[in-house]
Amino acid sequence: MIIKGDDKLRDVSGLSETEKQRILDFLQGAVYCWCKNRKGECFSILELMGGDNRDWNGTPLQTLYDKHRLNGKDDKEAWDVAGQESGWLLKETIHRDERRFETESTAINRRYRWLEG
Repeated sequence: MIIKGDDKLRDVSGLSETEKQRILDFLQGAVYCWCKNRKGECFSILELMGGDNRDWNGTPLQTLYDKHRLNGKDDKEAWDVAGQESGWLLKETIHRDERRFETESTAINRRYRWLEG
């Protein structure tokens, strides 16, 4: 649950319900690990996935990149759009979470922080 910030969610098209759910489950696990191991620290999709390292092979996020490559986008454009969509899916993951998070938008991404207690 986001308690501060923009609550508007964006849909990601071109995924099956199963693919989308796998991504949401994967991101939920990443959020739980972050909150457990880095209490009080802000995070974004970049921090959760290792910075600008977009080696998503073996993760459900690879589906986002693959769909854009199959639709004719070059490597850079596919990564850019997939990165944006992964952020939208992280926001949906946080929105569905029962815990409380605050959020802020920066120049390049959206960041979250778990509000314990």
